Amino acid sequence: MPDFTQVQWDEDLINDCHYLIRLAIREDLGRSYDCTTVGLIPPELQGEAVVTARCDGIVAGLEAAQQVLHEMEIAEIWEPLARDGQMVTAGTKLASVRGSARDLLTSERMILNFIGRLSGIATLTRRFVDAVAGSNARIYDTRKTTPGWRRLEKFAVRCGGGRNHRTGLYDAILIKDNHLALRNDQLTSETSPASAVEVARTFATELHRPTDNAKPLLIEIEVDTLQQFDSALQSQPDIILLDNMSTQQLSDAVTRRDQIGSATELEASGGVTLDTVQAIAATGVDRISVGSLTHSAVALDVGLDWLPAPALP
Repeated sequence: MPDFTQVQWDEDLINDCHYLIRLAIREDLGRSYDCTTVGLIPPELQGEAVVTARCDGIVAGLEAAQQVLHEMEIAEIWEPLARDGQMVTAGTKLASVRGSARDLLTSERMILNFIGRLSGIATLTRRFVDAVAGSNARIYDTRKTTPGWRRLEKFAVRCGGGRNHRTGLYDAILIKDNHLALRNDQLTSETSPASAVEVARTFATELHRPTDNAKPLLIEIEVDTLQQFDSALQSQPDIILLDNMSTQQLSDAVTRRDQIGSATELEASGGVTLDTVQAIAATGVDRISVGSLTHSAVALDVGLDWLPAPALP
C-alpha cells in the first residue's frame, strides 16, 4: 500500500533546524551577548559537560543539538553517547561536549530545548505504539504541529516508532468535510463523497504524468457517518478517514470494506487517547492518527551536568 512520504534526517530537515536555531539565538542573545557568562567567566576557561536524561524515555534531537554548535560556529567537541530513537533510563548520558566554558554556557538552554522537546514527542509516540502492539494498526501523526517545527516534530514521531501523515497541503489530497460543505453550498450540483474522490482523482491524474519522477498524490477523504463511508468506498480512494466514529461504527466500516475486498485503508481519527487507542486498534482499522503526539507532548526532562576539571599534575 502506498504511504505518505516519511520524514528523514536530510538537507530539508537540517535547513529547518537552522532556521529555528537562528530564531533561538535571537531570542536568547538579541543583538548582544550572554551578559552573565561574559561577566563571570574568563574567556580562556575550558570545560566538559554531559547531557543527561533525568527520566526514562525515547531520545530524539541529538542531531538537532549538534546543529546548534554548527550554527553558532562554536568549536566544541560533541560526542553522542546515545542515538535518536533509543530508549534510555533516568541517568543515561546522551552526549558529551567539550570546549570553551563560555560557549557551553551560552548554548546550554538551546541544546536542552531541542532535545527535551523532540524526546518528549518520541516518548509519547512510543507509548501509543506500544498500546496497539499486536494489532494491525499503525500510529500516525497529524499537521497539528508547532509552526516552523513540523519536520523536526515529525522526525521525532519516527524516532518513537510512529508514522508520518502528510507533511503539508502539497504532498497529498485530503478531502475534508469543509471541502464538501463549500462545494455543496456554492455549486449547483451536489458533491457526494464518491464524486469528490473522482474529481480529485482526475485532478491528480492530470497533475502527475507517467514521465514525472514524482510519485502520484495519495487520495484520502474524511467521513463522519457510515452513509458517507459507503459513498466514498464506491470510488476506492487510497484512504478513508473515519472521523470521531464509535468503535462499533469503526468495526462496521472495516467489515463493509472487507466484504467487497477493497484495498482502501481505513484511518481512525478524532480525540484518540492512550485510554481509547487499544480499543480503536481492535476494530481492525489500518491507521490511527493522533494529534496529541505533537500538540500535547510534555518535554522530556534532560539536563547538562558539568564534569569536574582534571586534577593538575
